[in-house]
Amino acid sequence: MLKIWGRRNSQNVQKAMWLIGELELAHEHVDAGGKFGGLDTQEFRAMNPNGKVPVIKDGELVLWESLAILRYLAARYGRDNKAGRFWSDDAAQRAPADQWMDWSATSLQPAFINGIFMAYYRTPEALRNPQQVENGAQMVGGLMLMLDAQLAGKKYVLGDALSLADIPIACNLYRYFGIDVPKPKLPNVEAYYARLTERPAYRQHVMVSFADMKGVAVAR
Repeated sequence: MLKIWGRRNSQNVQKAMWLIGELELAHEHVDAGGKFGGLDTQEFRAMNPNGKVPVIKDGELVLWESLAILRYLAARYGRDNKAGRFWSDDAAQRAPADQWMDWSATSLQPAFINGIFMAYYRTPEALRNPQQVENGAQMVGGLMLMLDAQLAGKKYVLGDALSLADIPIACNLYRYFGIDVPKPKLPNVEAYYARLTERPAYRQHVMVSFADMKGVAVAR
């Protein structure tokens, strides 16, 4: 059986868990990281020398890094599934999803984590740098406007069906809309987010409370 290690309120773990939910894969979940600890044990470091989550074990395969996990799960289990098709053997069809997944990893998520989630939410109010928070909100807002333009006339990032492109991007939205920072007008993103909240797997695995992280140190 597929096994996954990670705390449920880790955004990177949520990516893998959401896809596992969409694919309705039988799995065993092991709480690890943050208050659960366990990342510095010899056993865990043998699986992931970086000491971070998520990590999956599927048969003899052990895999870490959230986007690598997404691509593996999609390629192995998401070709033809009643929850949707997540993988194509055609490189040209896969490329747009890869493009937006990488955009999320290199632009959206770092800007959101560093500029809003860390600088504002996880920093005690007395220690916040207002200019840093303002700059972060503007940077993320600009990226969200790019996403808003991409979503014009679409239900999901690449069209009418959920794809791998959505998973890493949309894992930012529950927190983004749940944190009180200035935001631009994002009608398409807001409609997109509303559709996502109707998906059982998104509600279960992404809409997880992060209140315990407010004003506290980083948990891996």
